[in-house]
Amino acid sequence: MKSRHETWLRPPGVDPEEAAELLLRDLHSSRRGLSSAEARRRLHQYGPNELRRARGRRWPVQLARQLTHPLALLLWLAAALLLAVGSKVVAAAVVLIILLNAAFAFVQELQAQRAVEALSRYLPQRAKVQRDGERVEVDAVELVPGDIVVIEEGDRIAADVRLLAGAIETDMSALTGESVPELRSAALMDTQVPVMQAHDLVLSGANCTGGEAHGVVFATGMTTELGRIAALSQRVKQETSPLERQVRRVAWLIAAVSVVLALAFVPLAVFGAHLSLTNSVIFAAGLLAGMVPEGLLPVITLALALAVRALAARGALVKRLSAVETLGSTDVICTDKTGTLTENRMRPVAVWTPAGLTGLEPEPGAGESPRRDGPDLRAAARIAAACNNADIRQDDEPSGDPTEVALLLGAQALGADTDAGRREAARRWQFHFDPELKLMSTLDQCDGDIVVHTKGAPEAVLPRCTSMLDERGTPTALDDDGRSRITVQADAFASDGLRVLALARRTLPAGRPAPHRREEAEYDLCFVALMALLDPPRAEVADAVAACRTAGIRIIVITGDHPLTAAAIARRVGITGDRPRVVTGEELDRLHEHRIAELTSSEPEIIFARASPEAKLHIADALQSQGHVVAMTGDGVNDAPALHRADIGVAMGRSGTDVAREASTMVLTDDNFASIVEAVRDGRRIYDNVRKFIVYIFTHSTPDVVPFLVYALAGGLVPLPLTILQLLAFDVGTETLPALALSREKAEPGLMRRPPRPRSEGVIRTPMLLRAWLFLGVLVAALQMAGFFYVLVEAGWHPGDPTGPGTPLHHAYQQATTMTLLGMIAGQVGTAFAVRTQHASLRSVGVLSNRPLLAGIAGALLLAAVFVYAPPFQALLGTAALPPSTLLLLLPYPFVVWGADELRRYLIRRRERTRGRRAPAGGGARPE
Repeated sequence: MKSRHETWLRPPGVDPEEAAELLLRDLHSSRRGLSSAEARRRLHQYGPNELRRARGRRWPVQLARQLTHPLALLLWLAAALLLAVGSKVVAAAVVLIILLNAAFAFVQELQAQRAVEALSRYLPQRAKVQRDGERVEVDAVELVPGDIVVIEEGDRIAADVRLLAGAIETDMSALTGESVPELRSAALMDTQVPVMQAHDLVLSGANCTGGEAHGVVFATGMTTELGRIAALSQRVKQETSPLERQVRRVAWLIAAVSVVLALAFVPLAVFGAHLSLTNSVIFAAGLLAGMVPEGLLPVITLALALAVRALAARGALVKRLSAVETLGSTDVICTDKTGTLTENRMRPVAVWTPAGLTGLEPEPGAGESPRRDGPDLRAAARIAAACNNADIRQDDEPSGDPTEVALLLGAQALGADTDAGRREAARRWQFHFDPELKLMSTLDQCDGDIVVHTKGAPEAVLPRCTSMLDERGTPTALDDDGRSRITVQADAFASDGLRVLALARRTLPAGRPAPHRREEAEYDLCFVALMALLDPPRAEVADAVAACRTAGIRIIVITGDHPLTAAAIARRVGITGDRPRVVTGEELDRLHEHRIAELTSSEPEIIFARASPEAKLHIADALQSQGHVVAMTGDGVNDAPALHRADIGVAMGRSGTDVAREASTMVLTDDNFASIVEAVRDGRRIYDNVRKFIVYIFTHSTPDVVPFLVYALAGGLVPLPLTILQLLAFDVGTETLPALALSREKAEPGLMRRPPRPRSEGVIRTPMLLRAWLFLGVLVAALQMAGFFYVLVEAGWHPGDPTGPGTPLHHAYQQATTMTLLGMIAGQVGTAFAVRTQHASLRSVGVLSNRPLLAGIAGALLLAAVFVYAPPFQALLGTAALPPSTLLLLLPYPFVVWGADELRRYLIRRRERTRGRRAPAGGGARPE
């Protein structure tokens, strides 16, 4: 019978179905794991633990897509028309433009892909392994067959593993499509069953949703089951962002307008200018080629890719280009408290037992007591040390959850044994922390007895307690007065912004087996103590919150912490005032979805405390149903649905689980709320810059068309002011570099004082078109035509005079068309400076602050000089050198265009200030 593993490439002689000790022998490993030297040798032998995709043949397909893009097809049509009527030179020029645009777009697409792929280097997946007899964290790509791995709740399993001890629940949806968690346990041996059904195997790509287990790696990389599936299908889905779709529609609009103008030009040229049909088709095809904005999409792609890189450098890893634009329209941020608003560097401040308060460090308001010993304090310290998975070694940084590290430090301060090895040896069972129950418990061997040690939220622990420990260490009945005292003290801690955990225990009857179900262990507990932990707010959060307020972005705190603690921190960083509306998890669970929507819309300052991960999902749904663009933070396994549902799911890079990072759109490497605000700022800036270079490109449609319209409407009295090849040289040569530089423009003043952009608002608005076509475009067209007629008239030309080759005015005509071309380029310089701001004055952002734009303009001017003075280009384009006196006439052109737009923006700002003085407070002007 053929083994289910025969098709796998793995260490020879290895069969994951055999007994654990035999498997370890075949893998030349042990339960202590591999040595570091052996792991390095195996990494060289078996290769990195990663999926290799067949990328080698993708680039021809990508390049071909650029050559057959719908707008490129229009250019191919124009080239075919030109070739059909015998205009081979112009046809060749159009084909060259197609090839240049395709190459440019191809390069930008590759850069964008590399920008996103490079994010994996910032935040590699990690795995916990036994190396040299100690538990360490390594990059998941360094896992090798024979490694002993530790799998905990929230981990993404990075290799195919045979479990050796423990049990976990796994989400195998990445492999099976079924999202129902499945039990995988070392105690459940399966043979001769399909891989997916083997209960002692966990496979690469699955997620651990609960429990803890140890196992040995038997397959990595492409030899895993996931690698086998990946080898069968090497397709990578390319996601088109909403912004790119909008711009594509705009490009089609331009193409349609271009076709209409080109078709309309033919009868105008034939019947108005009395051109031959052949010449009319040539001009129409050239006009079509000149107006197609083929470079628009790659410039936008490049702008988004640059934004992704910039955000990554500041600690916000955006996993998709499309998310950058969504960030710019975010108007609600739902944030966790711990680690996001606070430093997540907790330290123990005080411990309270029914006998009184004991300060663990000098802290105003925490109280101090010389008493550091006593049966009650020793019991509290033992619980804090036993019900814990953190590790604090003398020479190393503490490892583990910050809350557990703080508890362990508190236990150490009270004299408890905090050695991780002895703790593990005494542990008999663990009930991992449940975010729904807000509890964690362990069963530990203590002085011959099995003791349940429990920690959790006071309101979760207290109902499970029937007694409390007095100062002598004797359990006494817990009456209503005792419960009230505990609750009052917990509230007092929380009101000071401290995180509070209750500690309790129960000694199990001798001779009975240890319970393996929570409900059989976490009851009839004896309350021992409250421990207060301080997690101060991050210093930069208050400024970030203030920036959100001025930007019209609402902040909602959703936390699993105590309501009073959440309110104190929110008040301290400026999210709320003194009386926010606080909704607890129990209250939220009783509310219908429409009531949640009413609460979020009617309460300007609201906090959801003790909220479950499912509550986050309901809140996201409620906000989105009102049309809000929602950013949601999360770090746990159960946060994944809410992170998926939100417009921007934000996972924590330090404290977050692999599952949360996988479900998110953005990962914060520093877990910092201020990084979210910076990402929103960058999203707005990039969207603004996209609009700027769209206005820049659209502006030149008018001066592109006007020379041809003048020629057609003049009925032959005026020669063509701009040749087709000169037009193509302008559109492809001098226009591109400044457009690229505009995508690097810094944020405009007042960017974060505007209200968020509505979700339905398109990238192009009517004021933009009016500014581009009928204001800036008309100015540039008027200037270029004025220069054209000036040169002709100075040479003695009158309407109707011949200007063709061999005529006395032919050289003057070449100079005049050159003046038209240079007039467009000079006007283009003014346009580039004008569109740098949509609303503010250019002085407010710095006239010379965009150095890439200055370099782009310098490059365009240098190219213009080559077009005019290099003999080969003179022969190709029909240009002629201009005298210095004529060139001086071009100097005011950029200042006229720039100055006119500066005046227009000044008048708009003055009108808005006038309206602001007349209108009631509130609201904000939206820039064009």
